[in-house]
Amino acid sequence: MPNPIQKTAQLGALAIAAVWLAVAGVLYLVFDRIEQNRLASLKPYALSSGDLVIPRQRDGHFHVEGEINRQPVRFLVDTGASHVSVSQALAEQARLPSGQDITLHTANGQRPGQLVRNVPVRAGHLVINNALVTVGLSGLSMEQALLGQSFLKHFDVEIRRDEMVLRQRP
Repeated sequence: MPNPIQKTAQLGALAIAAVWLAVAGVLYLVFDRIEQNRLASLKPYALSSGDLVIPRQRDGHFHVEGEINRQPVRFLVDTGASHVSVSQALAEQARLPSGQDITLHTANGQRPGQLVRNVPVRAGHLVINNALVTVGLSGLSMEQALLGQSFLKHFDVEIRRDEMVLRQRP
């Protein structure tokens, strides 16, 4: 049978552990809310001027929701890509017509693909109705696509610190 001093020490240790668990729980909730607010602030938005502001994401890239031929996609903005690029599966889902057979020159080497002309593409609120789209992209999930120069060339692109701004040309 424990003596009163041991019992008091055990209860004290339990009380201290309970206080620290409560503090940890409160801190978790506070930091979780801060992180949710931070992630919400990372969503692209339109300025009153019509510019599209795309914040840099945690992975270091710029992502924006959009559409290809009215099919929802999540774009990875790639200023080094010549065209808007999609996988074969996404092209089928977006009901893109067959295009001209081409050879794609990618960072991973050459591969066969297709070039489809006059495709409506939307990034955020910005729309180009006659973009060139290449089919044959690999390495991204099916609902992802690259937003390349066949779309971006219609806008002034400015990267400042942790955001990209797409500004419509006059």
